[in-house]
Amino acid sequence: QVHLVESGGGLVQTGGSLRLSCAASGGTISTSAMGWFRQAPGKEREFVAAISPKSITILYADSVKGRFTISRDNAKNTVYLQMNSLKPEETAVYFCAVGASSSQLRSGIVGSWGQGTQVTVSS
Repeated sequence: QVHLVESGGGLVQTGGSLRLSCAASGGTISTSAMGWFRQAPGKEREFVAAISPKSITILYADSVKGRFTISRDNAKNTVYLQMNSLKPEETAVYFCAVGASSSQLRSGIVGSWGQGTQVTVSS
C-alpha cells in the first residue's frame, strides 16, 4: 500500500498563498486518482480537490474553485495543492488521499490517507 506524506503547511496571513505537496512511496501513484481533503477543528473532514491519473479529470469543492489548483507529477510520485487567497476559515489539517477515481474521492471513497499537514490562516 502506498505511503503518503504531506508537507508545505504553515502559518499564512489572510489572502496569502501556500503550496502543499504529497509525496508517495512504496508504490506508484501514476494509475491512481489523488485528492486533497481538509478537517477544521470540531468539523468533519471535507473534500477539497481531486485529480485523475493523467490529469484529465480535475474536481474542486465549490468553496475553493478559482483559488486552489491541484496538480501532479507522476514522474516524481507527487501531487500538489496550490492555495491562493486563503481565508481564516480555511485553517485546517490538510490530508492527501489516493483513490480509484476523482469522482469517488469527491464522494469520500478513499483508499489511503496521509498523516496531514497543518495550515493556519491568520486574520
